[in-house]
Amino acid sequence: MAEPLKNRYGPEIPRKISAMVLKVYPAFDSAGFIKDALQGYETLNLMQRGRKIAHTLKTHLPQNYEKAVGILLRSLGERPLRTGDNPLSSFIYMPHTFFVADYGLTSFEASMEAQYELTKRFTAEFSIRAFLTHHEKQTLARLKIWARDRDEHVRRLVSEGTRPRLPWAPRLPAFQKNPGPVLELLEMLKDDPALYVRRSVANNLNDIGKDHPDILAETCRYWLKNAPQERQWLIRHGLRSAVKRGESGALDVLGYRKAARVVLQSIRISPKNAVRGASVRIGVEIVNPEKNRQNVLADLCIHFVKANGKSSKKVFKLNTYTLLPGQSVACGKKISLADLTTRKHYPGKHQVEILLNGKARPLGTFVLT
Repeated sequence: MAEPLKNRYGPEIPRKISAMVLKVYPAFDSAGFIKDALQGYETLNLMQRGRKIAHTLKTHLPQNYEKAVGILLRSLGERPLRTGDNPLSSFIYMPHTFFVADYGLTSFEASMEAQYELTKRFTAEFSIRAFLTHHEKQTLARLKIWARDRDEHVRRLVSEGTRPRLPWAPRLPAFQKNPGPVLELLEMLKDDPALYVRRSVANNLNDIGKDHPDILAETCRYWLKNAPQERQWLIRHGLRSAVKRGESGALDVLGYRKAARVVLQSIRISPKNAVRGASVRIGVEIVNPEKNRQNVLADLCIHFVKANGKSSKKVFKLNTYTLLPGQSVACGKKISLADLTTRKHYPGKHQVEILLNGKARPLGTFVLT
């Protein structure tokens, strides 16, 4: 099982932040800050540790918010390069964003300036949500300006921060109810030159589709007109969950409206008796018996047994195929049965299906022991 992220956000983090602040604010009680920040630190998860440091900063910085956030901004120093060596390295700035979200709502301009700088180093996608909730009109107006910023990290904040269902963050009920203001921003970013931004736009669309499948399909159908390859990829990625759910609107946009009239052959599930921690390989041959070619979108669906004996389905992406008359194609996937932070495995009979243009066809079962 993967190591908990909090273990990579240990006691050295408040010590580093203390050194950064002390460099620009000599009156800072570094020892007192570190002592207070680490009290009960070991029992907290990753996000709780970030918020704990933010609250401790509030105690040890000037009580005037604008003075305090000014000190934090000066302590950031030069913008560091983002590297893949340590994916959590930029998380050192997470407490700064919590500080802005929790204490900066009455100082809009100072907080916007802080988030503009912080998102270049980490991300302000969590903190900006507090301002969208309490100052929706002002914040949306600022995000429209930032959508044309030269910095791709700032532009990504516009799409990522407005996601109605952003992971690790409170939802945005107003935008779940009415995604119109978000779609205006995404329209500005749908052809962004950075894949980093376009991927975020797709993820936002994916969120919107969970509450408004019709709006998702309508938006993607409109965007698909004269779409360059980059936007076509964005649309497919934004529709991915809707396709897995078999929603007709999403399938129609991608050209898979009709049921696939195919024959399944050479079905293989191996081993039939699997062991937790190992893997199972599933394969099938799809044959087109028709006189016309067919477009087929294939996904794999496994009904994983839960702790209570019931099941929960998980869909895995396979591929898309254009099958000529009489043509066949072999497809399949190796599925890990190792426990993950997002999925535990329990003994019992697991149903296996293949989804063809959104319609489920049974493949068989395997037993997990």
